[in-house]
This record gives sequence, structure tokens and C-alpha cells, in this order.
Amino acid sequence: METIVRLAFAVLYTALAFGANAAQAQDMSALVTGEMQKLTLSEPRPVPEAPLVRLDDSPASLADYRGKWVVLNFWATWCAPCKAEMPSLDALQLSMPELAVVPVATGRNSNAGIERFYEEVGVRNLPVLIDVKSGLSRQMGVAGLPVTVILNPEGQEVGRLIGDADWNSPEAQAVLAALMAGN
Repeated sequence: METIVRLAFAVLYTALAFGANAAQAQDMSALVTGEMQKLTLSEPRPVPEAPLVRLDDSPASLADYRGKWVVLNFWATWCAPCKAEMPSLDALQLSMPELAVVPVATGRNSNAGIERFYEEVGVRNLPVLIDVKSGLSRQMGVAGLPVTVILNPEGQEVGRLIGDADWNSPEAQAVLAALMAGN
């Protein structure tokens, strides 16, 4: 009898979980408008660990951001769309301080070039992380720039947008707020 009860509970739990995920996907699809239509949401999947460094060459890790929602942006100093997008990421960090906006310079970028880039586009509120030898971007399948990946508080990928976007737009903020709220 106990086995039957457990089986029934498992079936009921699975059905409710699938129903909740379907409802969540439907709720999110109503929010994914404008530039956010390029955002692909997914079931949580692990993100690889790869060495990152700060401008002073001290080690950094995505694990430093566990417990927070993260907007992880892969960019480069030579990337024109990145130059257009970065101010909106900076503004997003101010608008939504409860999440972490984490730009990761990948590819060939000198430290002086990164500092100059931040100065030229007016970035004042974002950290500088560097993807050593493009290890993280390669492991995550980043083929072009920019690419922005949304990470849940457990550090898992739940969304990806290929190309640039206005991350401080009402549409982007609505999607991020809904993800953070669990909707």
C-alpha cells in the first residue's frame, strides 16, 4: 500500500510540476516583447567553471555571485554592438541593484583597452572580469558577441540572448523581474 501511495504522490507531483512549468512559460511569453524576443528561456542548466580575472589580475569566479540573479554579458573592446549595449547594462545595474550585472571581456582585450572602453562609453557601476584565453565563453558556446546569459541564484543558465539589446528597457526589466519573482 505504501508503494502505491508513493507512486500516486510522484505522479501527482510530476503533473503539477509540468503544469506549473507550462503556466510559467505562458506567463513569460507575454512579457517577451520588443528586443527581448531574442531572449531564449530554458530549463536551468549548469554553467562551467573557468578562470576569470579582474583588471589587477586577481582571480574571480562566477561562484562569487551565487545567491543572486546574474545578467552575464560576454563582450569585447573591438565589438561595435557591445559598445552600444554596455551603457544599458550599466544603467540596468543602477535600476535593479538586487541583481548582479556581470560583464566578461572575452577575446583579445588589453587591460588598458578595457579601461579606455569603460571610460569612453561611461560605464561606472559594473565590475571588470576577463575571460582568460576565452575559456568560459568557449565552454558556454559563445560564438559571436555580444551574448548575454541569465543565471539563476544557483548559478544555472536559464536564458540567453544573442546580439545586443537595451537591457535597461521596460521590457527587459519586466522579464528580469518576472524571472526573479519566479513567474
